[in-house]
Amino acid sequence: MAAADQQERHTNSPAQPSALARRFLILHEFPPPDLERAWRECLTRVEVPAHYDTPEFFLEPYWVGQNPFAVLAFTDSKMVGVLTGLRDGDEIVSGLPSRPQVCIDQRADKVLTTDILAEGLLSAAGSANLITVYSWASTALPAFEHHGFRVRELEGAVVFDLSPGMQPRFDHFAKNRRRDVRIAIRNGIEVSEETTAEDLQAYWEVYSAWRKTDRKQIHHDRSFAAIEKVHNMPSNHRRFLARYQGKVIAAAGVRFFPGGLIEYANNCSLDEFMKLLPNDLLVWRMIEWACRHEFKRFSLGGSHPFLRKWGGTVVPIYRYRLDRTLFRRHNLKEGIAEMARNLVDRMPPPLQGRVRNVFRKQRAAMARWI
Repeated sequence: MAAADQQERHTNSPAQPSALARRFLILHEFPPPDLERAWRECLTRVEVPAHYDTPEFFLEPYWVGQNPFAVLAFTDSKMVGVLTGLRDGDEIVSGLPSRPQVCIDQRADKVLTTDILAEGLLSAAGSANLITVYSWASTALPAFEHHGFRVRELEGAVVFDLSPGMQPRFDHFAKNRRRDVRIAIRNGIEVSEETTAEDLQAYWEVYSAWRKTDRKQIHHDRSFAAIEKVHNMPSNHRRFLARYQGKVIAAAGVRFFPGGLIEYANNCSLDEFMKLLPNDLLVWRMIEWACRHEFKRFSLGGSHPFLRKWGGTVVPIYRYRLDRTLFRRHNLKEGIAEMARNLVDRMPPPLQGRVRNVFRKQRAAMARWI
C-alpha cells in the first residue's frame, strides 16, 4: 500500500490485519476505503473524538511542507488507537500544549494500545532527535515512559460540558463575562456564520489587517488559498463573523468532530472596534451553535484569563518528550529554566521583577547557544 509503511508482511487487508501481521500502520496520506472504514469505526468507541483524530487530518491545508502522518494501532484485528502528527526536519510533534491529537478506544487495553502507538511513532520518527506528543490527562499514555519519553503535566485548556444546555452554560459564566456579552449585543454587534464568497472575502480582509497588528505577536500567516479551502470544509470547520453596522469587524473559527469535541480554533479582529466587545459575543454564539448541534464538549484551546471566565474546567494536558539530541540539550535547557524560575520565586517581589527583566533579555541569546 502506497499510503502505509510496512512493519511486516501481512495476508489480510490493512483494515483487518491478522494476529501474525502488523500491530500498527503508518500513513502519510488519506487512507484507502477499507482502512478509512476501520478508522471511522474506531472513532465510535472513543469517548470524545476530535477533528485531528480523523482521516480528514490529511485534508487540512495548513500542513504544506510539514509531512503529516498518522499511526494506527491494532489489536485482535481491530483498530484501537490513533495518533496524528507532523514532521519538521529532525523534529516530530503530535499536537500542541493546548491541543492533543491522540485517541484510544475506551474498550481497549490502554497500556497495550499506548505501547503499540509508541512503537509506531518511533518507527515513523526514524532518526528524528526530538519527539513530542501531547495528550489529555484522561488519555494518558502510560507505555510511553517505558520507551524513554519524559512526561510533564502542563496547564492545559479550558473545557466545558455542553450537555446542560445553553442557558445553564450562560449562567455558569463569570459575572463580568455575562455582562460583556450583553454589552456587545446592546452595542449592535451581530454574529452570523460565514457562508458566501462575500463572507469569505470579508474574513480575509479582517484577517489580513489583524496580521499587521501591534497588539500581540502573531506566529502564523495563512494564504488565501488555505483559508478558502477551510471555508469549503463545513463538515469539520465553521467560521463566524461579527458585524457592526454591516461591517465585519471580528471573526472566529471552530473545528470539530460531529457529536464529539468542538474546538475554538482561531480568532481575528480589528483593533479599532475592540471596545465594542465583538469577541465576547462571538464565543457565546459559537457555544449556542455547539449546543444546538449536540456536541459533547467545547475546548477553548487555552487557559488565559479571557478563556477562564467562560466558566469551564481547566483540564491538564500531558507532554511526552523524547530528547535524543547531543547532551539532551532540550531537557537541559528546560531544567535550567525551571531551576531559575524556582530561584526567582523565592526572592523578594521587587527583586523578582528586575531579575525577570534580565532573563528576558538573555533568553534569545541562550536559545541560540542551546
